[in-house]
Amino acid sequence: MVEKIGKVELILDDYPGVDLYSDGNVEDLLVEIAKTTHPSDFDRVVAREESWPVMYHFSSARQNILRHYPFTRQMKVLEIGAGCGAVTGAILPKAGQVDCVDLSKKRSMVNALRHRDADNLRIYLGNFEDVEKHIPADYDIITLIGVFEYASSYIKGAHPYEEFLKQIMRHLGPGGKILMAIENRLGLKYFAGCTEDHTGNYFEGIEGYGHTKRAKTFSKPGLEKVLEAAGAKGWRFFYPYPDYKFPTVIYSDENLPKPGSLSDNIRNFDRRRLVLFDEKEAFDSLIQDGLFPLFSNSFLVEIEG
Repeated sequence: MVEKIGKVELILDDYPGVDLYSDGNVEDLLVEIAKTTHPSDFDRVVAREESWPVMYHFSSARQNILRHYPFTRQMKVLEIGAGCGAVTGAILPKAGQVDCVDLSKKRSMVNALRHRDADNLRIYLGNFEDVEKHIPADYDIITLIGVFEYASSYIKGAHPYEEFLKQIMRHLGPGGKILMAIENRLGLKYFAGCTEDHTGNYFEGIEGYGHTKRAKTFSKPGLEKVLEAAGAKGWRFFYPYPDYKFPTVIYSDENLPKPGSLSDNIRNFDRRRLVLFDEKEAFDSLIQDGLFPLFSNSFLVEIEG
């Protein structure tokens, strides 16, 4: 079954008929914004509404995580967990074909409405385990932006993170890559007094997620172990700053931050936080000792499948 919004196809063959997650009534506002506002005016709406969900889904800064990536018109891209399409807009103008997968019809409607004129966008509704049976196996790029940490919620088995990656890699064509953005459970902001992004609890990731199973992020060595266990051929880490949600700069191992450059740290927009120490001074100390990659607040990982 296919529905169309503008030029965008919504494929509902695996949609269970009800959204399996929702932020509540605010999603009606998101639909209305996407329906009535040109994308060039989204940032004005963000400033007007002063709402975390509106900012999260419509701020143009969300695209910075992939805006730099060299997509080409020859590429087929799969975006898993595309949601309201906050990052989709960074890919569409460059790639040849973009396929999205998401559990929520309402959020997928927002994605389709904001990109209604794109003739290279197709959105599959449903759980990835169901949808993957009907999607191609020749993607050049597959993106996981703020998605991988939830693998245990929708992938069955004793090793959901490794299994999720294995499933995804089956859909890569020759030379294909996965782009994963995820928080670092040992990110400096969590030591400094920010709550864990997914649970709202202090120090939960640092303490190893002993009180929740909803989502799980990883340290750099921990994530590397998962990649190795899943059979990835290789990977390269990048370090979005201040984090992957609203990055202003993305560092690499070849271009790490210099002392004094990481001063934009009080950026928690959705929750209150503690301020336990000066993060700039702590970052400077870590940079001088070569430890920044272990304490970066987020990672962007390019994975060879």
